[in-house]
Amino acid sequence: MSLEVLDRHSEALFEFLWCPVCGQEVFTHIPFEGVFCKNCNTQVELQESRETRGYEEAVLACFDSSTTWNLHVDEKLRRDLPDGSARVKILGAPGAYKVDWWSPEPGEDWEPVECGEFDGVEEPDGVSHLA
Repeated sequence: MSLEVLDRHSEALFEFLWCPVCGQEVFTHIPFEGVFCKNCNTQVELQESRETRGYEEAVLACFDSSTTWNLHVDEKLRRDLPDGSARVKILGAPGAYKVDWWSPEPGEDWEPVECGEFDGVEEPDGVSHLA
């Protein structure tokens, strides 16, 4: 007897997705533990949205910074999530994804790190931070 694994979310979704804590696009799946940003260890959980508005895919990506590494040390290269978590709704199809909304909504108190925002910035120890 073998365990059937269902690939519920396409690789194209993970190619579009980035970490709102550090801006990197590489995620690692640890079996039975979850999916984490390879750069800062922020956890991401994907959920299918109940409402698609006619798009091929509608996905909620829920980020949790309780597992994030060195938030206090690398604060120039990482931005904590409000109350430790944030969600983004992504609509579209492979090759044509777009962000519908963030929760909480970005504003004066919080802005998600944009994809690649810290690329080329030097870390406090003088090492260049590259994707």
